[in-house]
Amino acid sequence: MKSIRILLAEDDSNLGSMLRNYLAAKNMETSLFGNGIQALESFSVKQYDLCILDIMMPEMDGLTLAKEIRKINPDIPVIFLTAKGQKDDILEGFRTGADDYITKPFLMEEMLYRIQAIMKRTRGAITPKKEDKYIIGKYTFEPLKQMLVFGDKSIKLTTKESELLELLCQHGNEILERNFALKTIWIDDNYFNARSMDVYITRLRKYLKNDPSVNILNVHGRGYKLIS
Repeated sequence: MKSIRILLAEDDSNLGSMLRNYLAAKNMETSLFGNGIQALESFSVKQYDLCILDIMMPEMDGLTLAKEIRKINPDIPVIFLTAKGQKDDILEGFRTGADDYITKPFLMEEMLYRIQAIMKRTRGAITPKKEDKYIIGKYTFEPLKQMLVFGDKSIKLTTKESELLELLCQHGNEILERNFALKTIWIDDNYFNARSMDVYITRLRKYLKNDPSVNILNVHGRGYKLIS
């Protein structure tokens, strides 16, 4: 899959580096700049697929940067990073043609979801690499067939069971954020969908109970982690 090229303008070097490294791990080539002037210079000579711009930056703020970027490429998707209480800036951002905004602090998984949603609209779905088969301890999981196999026993999974287990496998031994899973599978992270997902997690644990080395852990306040 072709890597997504992202321009990230963020003057907080710690947040910028964390976000750049996270997106790089998700096959997104991310160039980080500490101010708007540096970011604009790069945008003028390099092709990008999406821009993530902090509104409050030295030398050139994110709103001004977005307007200059739009003069070069009026169709480039833009996500603004905002602090709490910047309602006027958010409105101004949408007037410049922003596609989305996210308020600090935010979960990295939420940013990934926003990027995927925008890129899906603009050039097709951007999803983690799909495998034909996953090995989960002594189990074999085939998502296309929605089949979970243990020895000579096979379990036919429902569509949502299969989608949820596939997300867990794609995040193998990493935390699968609840909100990301809900928005990916159920589209909305409301209370009723969250309770529904809990039911599906319980079902998956039941299906996987024959191998003691396999477990779906609750990570308090975050989500789930598949251990195998």
